[in-house]
Amino acid sequence: MSNLKPVIYKDGSDFFEKLENKFKRHEKGLFILTPSGAGKTYYCKNQKERNWIDGDELYFETNAEPPVETEWWNHGYQVINRVEQRCDVITAEVVDRGFWIMGSINYWLKPNAIVLPPINVLMDRVKNRENNEYVGGLKEEHIDQMIQHMGIIRDWLVKYGVPEYKSIEEAVEALTSS
Repeated sequence: MSNLKPVIYKDGSDFFEKLENKFKRHEKGLFILTPSGAGKTYYCKNQKERNWIDGDELYFETNAEPPVETEWWNHGYQVINRVEQRCDVITAEVVDRGFWIMGSINYWLKPNAIVLPPINVLMDRVKNRENNEYVGGLKEEHIDQMIQHMGIIRDWLVKYGVPEYKSIEEAVEALTSS
């Protein structure tokens, strides 16, 4: 038994109406999977047009992801797997409704693309985030967990042929230029 806040399914019409007022809805939804520290929060905050949603925002708002203060990622695989599955449900609903989302939490939902920056770039970003605007995610001290997570993300390429990119900008360009 974990100490995760219990969640239930309910009508999400109001939630999606608010989401549509904040972000552009597209004909086809997209999901980019990145490791913690890859720059998704920075990208989403600084985009000119509100196309991409930072998954963490939605996961917190829907209670799929516990608050950062709980450091849920340090509570073992049972907790990690439950949080990841809850977040996948939210991601699937959002993508199904034509929104574009970037996230680093994933269990079973196949992404449209994965972003795996070189480890030195990723570590520089993590250090910068830690020293400036820490809003959650793995820290420099979690490098082993980060490398393991990158391997899990890479499995989407190896096992299912999901395209891999070195940067969020590359992935966005590849998925949206047509």
